[in-house]
Amino acid sequence: MDQTRRSRRWMALVAVGATLVVAAPVVAQDSSPEASPAAGAVNPYFETGAVEGSGAGKKIGYISLGDSVPFVKLVSDGIAEQAALAGVDYTFCDSKIDAAEALACAQQFKVQGVQGVLNFQVDQASSPNICEAYGNLPTIAIDIVQPPCQVSFMGANNHEAGRLAGAAIGQYAKDSWNCEYTAYVSLESTAAGDANAARMGGFRDGFQESCPLINEQVLDGADRTDPALEKVSSLLPTLTGNRIVVVAINEDGILGAIGAARTLGREADLFYAGQGTDPSIWKDVACNPQYIASVAYFPERYGRTLIPAMIDILDGKAIPTELFTAHQVVNASNIRDIYPETPACDA
Repeated sequence: MDQTRRSRRWMALVAVGATLVVAAPVVAQDSSPEASPAAGAVNPYFETGAVEGSGAGKKIGYISLGDSVPFVKLVSDGIAEQAALAGVDYTFCDSKIDAAEALACAQQFKVQGVQGVLNFQVDQASSPNICEAYGNLPTIAIDIVQPPCQVSFMGANNHEAGRLAGAAIGQYAKDSWNCEYTAYVSLESTAAGDANAARMGGFRDGFQESCPLINEQVLDGADRTDPALEKVSSLLPTLTGNRIVVVAINEDGILGAIGAARTLGREADLFYAGQGTDPSIWKDVACNPQYIASVAYFPERYGRTLIPAMIDILDGKAIPTELFTAHQVVNASNIRDIYPETPACDA
């Protein structure tokens, strides 16, 4: 993840008891909303996707961050669909959110003779070893930068995505509380390197467009549901106020925070802004008044960029070094316009 308003309610908890919730089925691509790539992006593939048969004779490997993560499963399903359309020889390997597993995927790719890699492994610091293991093949990094073999980055415009959500909850804090609140809690993952710094820095910048940061608490390693549940559960007893702003690098962190608040009887005290808007939290985006805003990434559409972009690389064509997804602020007022499949609040 490296590059790197409006608001009200969303998200919440689907299965905090599990380490990672199960993803809903991928949304059909033609159901995606009108949205354009983030400001400053050049993404010629976003609306078009792969051309049928264009990848014949090419072998592409994909390292998934971990398909147990709902957002990632949507990315993976979209890549597989586009690879089949293009007719590429496609190899999938799930790193299971583990750098050692990602390295094993890379070694497997070298043996299998892949020609280019779509790399979504989670640990930026491990990237040089992983690149080396598959022979520094041309690589498109997905949401986390992958030096030194990265040719292009595809995914979030991290700072802008963070800024959008931060501005939304910052405006809420100003309008609702005149910026008088208890704490600003940031659920992060420094292992994601530049992506974490850009996205969570964007959150801070957006929030400070309306309010100053007060009593900032950074919880690292809170990007998955169970660790976030544990860390927020430990923090909450030290925060006695009832206006606690919680922002997170992804949906999983927010789900853990909501679970902690529910377990401790503090549901009315926490107010959330997150990132990603995957199907596991659509109902809560629509129905949970504590969830102020999220920013959509449309992971179901990532494959439309990744497969044709890699085909172009293997054909010797130059592609942009940054291929951002679309971003759109999502809240209770627009979630059903963006995702009509969102369940009813009384369902």
